[in-house]
Amino acid sequence: MNIESLQATKPTSKKLAMLNESNQIIVSVVIPTRNRPQIVARGVRTALAQTLQSIEVIVIIDGPDQETVNVLSQIAEPRLRVIELSKNIGPSGARNAGVREAKGTWIAFLDDDDEWLPEKLERQLEVANNSHYDFPVVASRFISQTPKGEFIRPTRLPNLSEPLSEYLFARNSFFKEEGCIQTSTIFVQKELMQKMPLEEKFYRHEDWEWLLRVTAMEGVGVEFVPEPMAIWHSEMGIKRLSNINDWQYSLDWIRATRNLVTPKAYSGFIATMITPSASSVGDWKAFFPLLWEAIRCGKPRPIDICLYLIMWLFPQQLRQKVSSILTNKFKK
Repeated sequence: MNIESLQATKPTSKKLAMLNESNQIIVSVVIPTRNRPQIVARGVRTALAQTLQSIEVIVIIDGPDQETVNVLSQIAEPRLRVIELSKNIGPSGARNAGVREAKGTWIAFLDDDDEWLPEKLERQLEVANNSHYDFPVVASRFISQTPKGEFIRPTRLPNLSEPLSEYLFARNSFFKEEGCIQTSTIFVQKELMQKMPLEEKFYRHEDWEWLLRVTAMEGVGVEFVPEPMAIWHSEMGIKRLSNINDWQYSLDWIRATRNLVTPKAYSGFIATMITPSASSVGDWKAFFPLLWEAIRCGKPRPIDICLYLIMWLFPQQLRQKVSSILTNKFKK
């Protein structure tokens, strides 16, 4: 394992050129982390256990964190590089730093608390090489591991003519994660990441914003490996940015991203992403303003209105219980 230290600054073009000189590494795995040494070590081991061997695993420690350095130093693997940033810059900045340091042609992101199945990179590389897109963004299904059981997500793949924003945010059923792309399944060319890096001002929803922005480019399209290739520990009892309840932030985010989503997707995001957060903290003063926002700026369908009311009128635990029962029923 190699341990490096970086100042949290953007590299020069000379440095980028030097990093691109190596043709031996096909895929660079980028894992941002901070203060979760045992968890990130588990994820690193699943990346190193891939059937595709021509890879490097770059762990970006987002700010000084000696304990994580110590734990990762125990993994005797030359393909592992650990880079400790001089200060905390956030998940998007850490991922961008990893991309800049990458020597591979392809980039695969892995959240520190997730895992990969052994054939994940091999399958995605095969799909990417057979894609008709110049810059394919390859995702996969994943296993959502929760205290209530394991579920394969997303339950459906996007239709050919379906706008990505509607696939992500406009549900056609009452089931959560019907359409989704999880960060730990994203596989993309380094060249595309250099053309369109992650937006570092967002601390949440940054992966969605990047996907919406990049798929608007010519020659870019989303492909899927239909089988689950990753394990998402969605409810581990540990702090995740995606679990922070801040519905006002999400509202500000969708307003700022309005030009990248369809009206139907805008309403769907309010009904299924913002409303559960507002209702879970009993913020009833948001009931009519959020409904009006969905109507005024979006194009809500009957199912969106129904989901909106369900989110407000039925407790989260009851919704989760019913969803779990119905999901298990349909799995049989």
